[in-house]
Amino acid sequence: MYQTILKPSQQWQQATWQDYEMLRDDTNSDRCKLFFDNQRLWVEMGAEGMNHAQFSALFEMVFAIWVIQNPQYRVASFRGCQIEKKGFRAAAPDIVLYVGENIPTWKSGQSRFINLDNWRSPDLVGEISDTTLAIDLDEKKRLYADLGISEYWVIDVRAYRLFAFKLDEIGVYQQCEVSQVLPNFAIALLEQTVELLATKTNTEAAIWFSQQIAHS
Repeated sequence: MYQTILKPSQQWQQATWQDYEMLRDDTNSDRCKLFFDNQRLWVEMGAEGMNHAQFSALFEMVFAIWVIQNPQYRVASFRGCQIEKKGFRAAAPDIVLYVGENIPTWKSGQSRFINLDNWRSPDLVGEISDTTLAIDLDEKKRLYADLGISEYWVIDVRAYRLFAFKLDEIGVYQQCEVSQVLPNFAIALLEQTVELLATKTNTEAAIWFSQQIAHS
């Protein structure tokens, strides 16, 4: 089973939590992102490509700019960190944000991952989608909803689009135009920033974003 999981796959594979842990902890395996949902495993193989890396760096800059403009909010980013509900679900979002108090901290001897049995769920997660848009808008969206994550963003790098969803009272994601996690953060403004990557560098796009919120 384990050797089969090591191969890139475009579908969920039947697996146990022990299979997931073995692959997660294998220091000799190729770099991969792992998702586990009730006896099913999704493996995204390979290193980060240019498009993915460019968008990822842009969002780190955008979040930093927003926090500078809104210092009253306590925000922590755990980019790409594995989050786990032991035995049931696990994910490695490209974007992981905590806002407010009770932000995970690591101490020597503890798990390197965010254990949701010990910490609350992130406030916002996001996926930067190059080749995985279909699953990011379907299975992963349901997975993050089941983990109780308040807000989920999907960035379509090929079409320069952004989909933002907030968790409703019955645990289903609904598309939103303004972030609930980052107050007064307009999704349309962020999408305009993303569109600039068609002709500008990510640092130029971040500067433009900074200028817009400075005058809003």
